[in-house]
Amino acid sequence: MDCPKCQANMEEHRIGTLHGGVMVDRCTKCYGMWFDIGEAERLKDKWMSDYIDSGDPSVGRKQNKIRDVNCPRCGKTMEKLNDPVQRHIQYEACEEHGMYFDAGEFTDYKYETLMDIFRDFVSLVR
Repeated sequence: MDCPKCQANMEEHRIGTLHGGVMVDRCTKCYGMWFDIGEAERLKDKWMSDYIDSGDPSVGRKQNKIRDVNCPRCGKTMEKLNDPVQRHIQYEACEEHGMYFDAGEFTDYKYETLMDIFRDFVSLVR
């Protein structure tokens, strides 16, 4: 599978959990990550998934500006979404196959900080 942002090769990484493993695809160049449907949610609260998002968040922020990316599974244009809890997190999703996080976004997705709560409050007020 190729990365939907930079078209580099994606490598599979298995993350073990108490209830079985999850296979995550990570880009070999920009370190963005593809999660099949339900995988990101299953890993969100698991400590063993902390190491998987090893990309540079500054690269991820640059990649986040790329719009109109296609699903690496079906080729359809993915929808650009904001996380409902942390509105500043933008990711791409294919309703049939999964979601893509740029480098650093999965770590942000896993941990809601006080600064995140404040930032999201300010964005709602504007």
